[in-house]
Amino acid sequence: MILIIQHIQKKQALRVWGICFAALLTIGLLSSCDNRFILPEEGSLPDETPPKAAFSFSVSEGNFMEVSFSNESISATDYSCDFGDGATSGDKNPTHTFAGEGTYTVTLISSDKLNVSNTYSIEVLIEEPDVPFQPVILNPGFDEEGSDSYRDNWRNGDLGGVLQITSSPVHDGIKAGKFPSGGDRIAYQLITVEEDQNYVINFYYTMKTSPVGSLSIAILGGEVTDPARVEAATIASETFNDQNDANEYIQASISFNSGPNTEVAIYLSNIDVECRFDSFTIAPE
Repeated sequence: MILIIQHIQKKQALRVWGICFAALLTIGLLSSCDNRFILPEEGSLPDETPPKAAFSFSVSEGNFMEVSFSNESISATDYSCDFGDGATSGDKNPTHTFAGEGTYTVTLISSDKLNVSNTYSIEVLIEEPDVPFQPVILNPGFDEEGSDSYRDNWRNGDLGGVLQITSSPVHDGIKAGKFPSGGDRIAYQLITVEEDQNYVINFYYTMKTSPVGSLSIAILGGEVTDPARVEAATIASETFNDQNDANEYIQASISFNSGPNTEVAIYLSNIDVECRFDSFTIAPE
């Protein structure tokens, strides 16, 4: 009897031990399974598709040393950009202002949450762009008051009487230049140009309907201070005589080649009729 009871107790003990062992084994397997199937964080891809770094860039129109970088990386969540000048950034799409001109090796390291990374480098040239020279006509519409009643930049020295200023009619803005009918006043402005370049000057004018007269524009090669030298210095000239409507401005233009001159002068004059003129522009032709 005692033997039978002991036998039963041993079987029960073995059964309990077996249940415990199975439980421990199950826990271990589950733990193993959990470790094996841990998913990467959101935004990352499995090892089969590792990150690939890439970027493009564009230079600011207003500041050639300011560059914006556009991240084009694939399967990445974290970024580290070295601009090659000692500065770095962890932004996905950084903007960086370089200290000066030169060629910089910009390097991007893109990685995911599995700590897999990829590197991409490119040379970025920082260079001030060539800006074509553009001649400038000062106070082209007689709208800057200045110290001489809107005509500071059109004074002519001893070449003739000083132009007048009018507020009606005007082509644009608030003022326009004016010649009375006497023909004894001129408008003159010296401007800087490039040698041997073709230019066109456009402006607008109007005249009284009577008496019959004209408005002339000449381009002089270099500075002229003596009226006797105006004709010899003239490299181009045009005369205008549309007198249909005293209140309607007509567009006019003159084309010229600057020749060996780095300065030319705009020279306006009139004959017999009151004239107004406004809105001067100059451009390469």
